[in-house]
Parts: sequence; C-alpha cells; structure tokens
Amino acid sequence: MLLSISAVWAKAWPIIFAILFFGFIIVTHELGHFSIARLFKVKINEFSIGMGPALLKKKGKETQYSLRLFPVGGYVSMEGEDEESKDERAFCNKPVWQRFLIVLAGATVNLILGAVLVALLICQQDLVGTTQIHSFKEGSQLQATGLAPLDYIKEINGRHVFSDTDISYLMLTDDDGVLDFVVERNGEKKEIKNVKFTTVEENGETKFVYDMVICGVDKSFLSVAKATAGQTLSIARMVWMSLGDLLTGKYGLKDVSGAIGTVGFIADTVEQSQKTTDYSALINIMAFISINIGVFNLLPVPALDGGRLFFMLIEMIFRKPVPAKYENWVHAVGMVLLLLFMVVVSFSDIFKLVRG
Repeated sequence: MLLSISAVWAKAWPIIFAILFFGFIIVTHELGHFSIARLFKVKINEFSIGMGPALLKKKGKETQYSLRLFPVGGYVSMEGEDEESKDERAFCNKPVWQRFLIVLAGATVNLILGAVLVALLICQQDLVGTTQIHSFKEGSQLQATGLAPLDYIKEINGRHVFSDTDISYLMLTDDDGVLDFVVERNGEKKEIKNVKFTTVEENGETKFVYDMVICGVDKSFLSVAKATAGQTLSIARMVWMSLGDLLTGKYGLKDVSGAIGTVGFIADTVEQSQKTTDYSALINIMAFISINIGVFNLLPVPALDGGRLFFMLIEMIFRKPVPAKYENWVHAVGMVLLLLFMVVVSFSDIFKLVRG
C-alpha cells in the first residue's frame, strides 16, 4: 500500500509542481496590474486567480479576492475598466499615462521574472557565455568559409546577436544552412557572406553541425548582468520569431501547446531533472514560459494587454480616446476568437497526450 502511494506521488508531484508554477506566473502577472493600480489609487473590485466558477472568495476592505476553477488565466477587475464610471478613482478617469502603466505592468513583471530565472541559470554555470568565437572543431566548414577564432559575432542574416543563445538558434533554425555574418575582428566590422554548415544525415533528416566553441568568461556581477539582459532579449525575440513562423505556416497546430501541453511538458522536465539532479533544463523552460507569456500579452491583439495598450497609444497620439463602445466591441470579438483558439489548442494538447 505504501509502495503504491509512493509510486502515485512520484507521478503526481511533477504535475502539481507544473500547475503551481503556471499559477505562479499568472499570479505575478495579475499582481503587476494590481500593484500599479493601487499605486495610482484605482478602485479594484476583484482580484481573481483562474477563470470560471469561483472555488473560494474573500472580501477585503473593498476588493473581492477569488480563486477560480480553471488555472488558465486571471484578472484584476477595476472600477470603470470596461464602462463609464463617475467614481474619481475609476480606471477610466485616470490620466492615460497611468492607465498605460497599469496595463503594461502585468507583462513587465513576467519579463522580470523570466530575467531573474535566466540570471539564476547563468549563475549555475562555470563560465558565462559570450558572442566571441573561441575555436573550431577539426575540419570545421564554418571556419573554412571565413569565420576565425576571436571574432565577435554581431549579426546573423541581418539579425543582431544579443547572446550565445542567438548564435545557435539563428544558425540551427536556418532553412538552407547558408548564412551571412557580420563579425567584429580586430576592432573593425567585417561582412562574411555565404557561411556554410557541415551537414549530416540522421534518421532520414538533414541536420546541421554546430562545429565551433564560444568563449566563456568568469562570473562577476557585470558579466552575469550583461549575459542576463542578452539572454532575456534573445528569448523574447525567439518567441516573436516563432509567432511569425506560425503565421507564415512554417509551424502548424501540432507545434503549438496551450496550458495543458505546457503543464505536461514542465512535468516531464521536472521528472527528468529529478532523475539527473540537474535542474538547469527546468529553470530554462520556466524562464522561457514566463518571457513567452510576457511577450504574448504585449501583442497588439484585441482582448490582450497589448490590444488595450494599442488603443491607449491612439489616445496619446490624437489626444482623444476611441469611443468606448467601439473599443469594447473589438475586445469582445477578440476575446471570443482567443477563447476559440484556446479550445482548439487544448483539444490538440489532449490529442497529443492520448496519442502518447
């Protein structure tokens, strides 16, 4: 009996951890909105974690705190957020710059959380990665086409290189394995075009060989801070590029995961990390998810924070808000489409889990 309970717990706790972490990201996001709204003395009617029917409710001095059934989101309901209000503390009656900062705060906190996790990951490493080439493997195709030891890689295919993560990602996700580089050599920038990979055939697929070694530097406050900023920017752009690839059809629905798939993926990583006692992959995924949610929420899509920020930018530029009824209609349609997308992705996640 004890053995079976232990076996069940061994399977259950990674899933519990994943759900709790996902919930923690939601809490931090909503706390961002909540904290800045409180700073500007906005009246907050409800602070909710989760969506759907309420499991727990507690009434504060003026705010109701709720825990709801489905851990796929949350919200801070402010007076006058989606309707007119005569209350001087209502969201709609605050200056546009204050409203902008309140809405921006949620995604900002997610990005900060992601950066903290990135810093934690970097601090676990023996050396801090850079964008300078240390050496090449024997017979390197990359070196043969013009790259050299001690080059600082500045751009790949016109994209700025923020960190060593960018180097591997931009190189290994290229379609044909032929790239244009800009490097800094002896203090001068130099263009190197048509840099080619060595390729190998593996299980019927052509794969590119990453056959160079990047320099590492000793850990210090400055090196860790610089690498953290670079890695955070790299991940944020990676998310943006992936969204672009999804819209252009490079990736399909099978490559997209929602809350269910994400929780399952985190749980698998937790289980694997426990076996190897190496938690770097787990921290990396947690950082990626937090930054992913921060970037996604900033997209100028109706119903997302980015959609609301877009309307506020229009108000700042033209010194006049878009009529509330039109903005509300746009957000309502956006919310319906977003929920439909979430349902489709969730069914896709379930299908992938069932299929194994």
